[in-house]
Amino acid sequence: MQAQSNAQWDFEVRVVTWLALCISVFSFLYYYRSGEIMLYGDAEAHINIARRVFDSKTPGPLQLGTVWLPLPHLLMMPFLASDKLWTSGVGGSIPSLVAYIFVVIGMFRLMRDVLRRKDDKSPGAHPAAWLAAAVIAFNPNLIYLQTTAMTEVLYLAFFIWAVVFFAEFLLGEAKSLTKCGWLVAASCLTRYDGWFLAGILVAIVISLYFAKRVTLPIASRFILIAAAAPILWLAYNAVVYHNPLEFENGPYSAKAIEQRTENKNAPGHPGSGNVRLSAQYFLKAAESNMSANESLQRFWIALLVAAAVAIFIEMSSGVSRGPLATVFLLAVPLPFYALSIAYAGVPIFIPAWWPFTQYNTRYGVQLLPAFAAAAAVVMGLLLAVKLRRNLIRILAVLVVLGFVVASYATVWQSGPICLTEAETNMRGRLALETQVAKWLDAMPPNATILMYLGSYSGVLQRANVPISHVINEGNHRVWMQPRDNEGLWERALADPSKYADFVVAFEGGPVWQAVHNMHLKEVVEIQVTGQPRAIIYQAR
Repeated sequence: MQAQSNAQWDFEVRVVTWLALCISVFSFLYYYRSGEIMLYGDAEAHINIARRVFDSKTPGPLQLGTVWLPLPHLLMMPFLASDKLWTSGVGGSIPSLVAYIFVVIGMFRLMRDVLRRKDDKSPGAHPAAWLAAAVIAFNPNLIYLQTTAMTEVLYLAFFIWAVVFFAEFLLGEAKSLTKCGWLVAASCLTRYDGWFLAGILVAIVISLYFAKRVTLPIASRFILIAAAAPILWLAYNAVVYHNPLEFENGPYSAKAIEQRTENKNAPGHPGSGNVRLSAQYFLKAAESNMSANESLQRFWIALLVAAAVAIFIEMSSGVSRGPLATVFLLAVPLPFYALSIAYAGVPIFIPAWWPFTQYNTRYGVQLLPAFAAAAAVVMGLLLAVKLRRNLIRILAVLVVLGFVVASYATVWQSGPICLTEAETNMRGRLALETQVAKWLDAMPPNATILMYLGSYSGVLQRANVPISHVINEGNHRVWMQPRDNEGLWERALADPSKYADFVVAFEGGPVWQAVHNMHLKEVVEIQVTGQPRAIIYQAR
């Protein structure tokens, strides 16, 4: 009987896998043909950071930089070795596409494990696990993000599977805690969200050790693996930049960027220094990723609360179920982003709230697993409870399903907010990059170009100009602080005609500041509304 049950579950996992694969491939083809996989400036930056490790005048691992964690770029690198996959952006999308499939499978596995009773008499576990997989698989914003080189989907894969293995550990699989540790370490090298997750899981494991529910060797192994990634990154920053927190307080950190761009009359961003307001902005972003209708958005929050209450009641009743409390780990993004917005210079702007624009709304996707789990928990318990009339139970389940369908219908109707944010914020930038790329494409193929890549790195992809032909801010010895006077970048800024054939300067940027009074021969001046002027000079 048990073997038959396991075979059924394995069959369902295969079906879930094929479903996720089909959604991933077809959605990618749609957005690729629409030219929308590289709308985010960060997506372009991720792709070019990975590419310049081997395509640069000074190639090497130090090209990975410091602010963004290295694992996403390392996973992109094999695909970006192809010029075609680099210029099209497809090479950066591949890790996200694969991660999406694991996200869906992991969500199914997690809810299957925590809702199924030991005697396997769980009428609600099957449909609830399917609902969780469907909520996360059909989310329009996640579907779009997984076609890009952004890191959110990759992190979600590591995050969900870390929780899956932690749940298995609580169910009696001691070896699963080590697997969880490796997934936590991977998440710590993907996004800083993982560091917060690692701290919480380490605290839980330590408490379980003192409660004598886990042995010292197993607990120690988990803690060492989970802590290794943050320690290595801190050590890397300490050795290379002489500052272990360079990613947090260095010149390219979120705090430094906010300080350079903030308005003196309205310093900071909504939620700065206010954890409660920060949490509200994050929750609003999360709601906006689930529905475009405010009433339905509130219902998703109500569903989270209902699921939490149901879990507490279920656990206190002593019913023999899986470790339902594990589901609470999926809510870890809420305190992390509340603290990040309040104290780490991480802004989130929501169209409906001041300052009535869109920025970083994609962060709300991180709470998608919690919403999916909440819907599954409510459905699972509705199907498991013994009601006098089955009709009442069926109607309740139909209400949950109808609510999910209606929510996603509003998103598709108005457009996924992650996509509209990218389209809105990148319209002028893409126009400028396209114009500059046309001029670079007309240059001699072996020309050397002096250009700052931090703001408009997508220009090189659009012009198919190898990064090794460009002298940029990464071409110096980063361990020479505060600057490397003998570095190629610094020497080229001081005397462009000695090192470069052409100079691309964006108004206000470091190249502009260095050369605008040198009386170089101006080839063209490009102006796009809402963007800084771009001037291309002939240096020699």
